[in-house]
Amino acid sequence: MKRDELLDAAEELLCDQGSAALTLAAVADRAGVSKGGLLYHFNSKEALIKGMVERLIAEFDDLMAAQPGDTYTKRYIGATLAAVRSGRLRRWAVVTGASGNLFLLAPLRDAMARWHREGLADESDPVASQIVRLACEGLWDVASHDPDLNTESDLQALEARLLALL
Repeated sequence: MKRDELLDAAEELLCDQGSAALTLAAVADRAGVSKGGLLYHFNSKEALIKGMVERLIAEFDDLMAAQPGDTYTKRYIGATLAAVRSGRLRRWAVVTGASGNLFLLAPLRDAMARWHREGLADESDPVASQIVRLACEGLWDVASHDPDLNTESDLQALEARLLALL
């Protein structure tokens, strides 16, 4: 069992049943491994949640780095839409899992602050850039709960409008 498969199982459990259901035994059961197999990779529930937070941050940073665009905000739009198109909208599950522990939520808060502040001084209209980034957050959250929003024509129209705001 790979680490990512265990994290996937934990995220699925959070999305399906909420934070009260997140136990090591439930994650091991969902992943089809023994609790000992889970403990080999994550020695506590907090370590499991920390792993989800770290993976979320790293994946979005990787998406940002892979995007074309001459400004940070254009890359942010591209990364958000890439996440939505992939269907792997982990943020809601990760925040749900970490919400009871400010220590575990702190790295995600730091990353969100970085993502929303980075490069603003270099943008032609910093306020419009902030608005677009916040709109991307809304798109991410709605897409997490409404899979019908994820039609390619909808996403293309949203992308075009977001870019036009810049």
